[in-house]
Order: sequence, then C-alpha cells, then structure tokens
Amino acid sequence: MSDATSRKTDSAKTDSSKTDSSKTDKAAEPGLTTPAMVDAESEVVRTRAQLAATVDELADRLDPRNQAKEAVDGAKRLLHDATAKDAEPHRRTRARAVLGGAVAVVALLAAAGIRGRRG
Repeated sequence: MSDATSRKTDSAKTDSSKTDSSKTDKAAEPGLTTPAMVDAESEVVRTRAQLAATVDELADRLDPRNQAKEAVDGAKRLLHDATAKDAEPHRRTRARAVLGGAVAVVALLAAAGIRGRRG
C-alpha cells in the first residue's frame, strides 16, 4: 500500500474513532438511545470497518507496481513450467502452448510491420 493511501486510512481511522467515542458518550446517556439505535449504530461501525478493509485491498491489488510484479512472477512461472523437467505434464503442455501462441503473434506482427513498410 502506498504511503499516501496508508496515511488516508490512518486519518480516516482516527477520525472515525473520534466520532465513535462521541457517539459512545451519547449512547451512555440514559433515555437518549434505544437498543435498536445502539444495534444499528454498531452495525454501521462494523460495515464501515469492512468497507475500509475492502477499499485498502482493492487499492493494493490495483497498484501498478503490484500488477507488474504479478505479471513478472507469472511469466517466470510460465517459462519454468515450459522448460523444467520436473514440471507436471499438463502444466508443461499448457505453458508451451501459451509460449507458442505468443511467438506466433509476435511473428505475425513483425511480418505485418515489414509488409506495411514495403507497401
């Protein structure tokens, strides 16, 4: 998670804790709340925490650095599966098919580029 995102999350948590403590003080006063209000308020607090966690997870998943790292790791795993003797046969076959398809696409694009320059 980036520093800016963590700072926003930390400040949001701090702000919500300030708000939550003031709500708790009001809830402690007799006659101002009902059990249904207390239940609803606690449900809102739980939902807010779940939403914050979901937003943090999405921000982490969508971070370009993380996506690039996952792409590199996937390519390394694919290359290993295609070349390693200890790879499972179905993984080896799949990896070789994917790499063969990628080579074919690159060859077609190169041929189209060469043809476009001549024509």
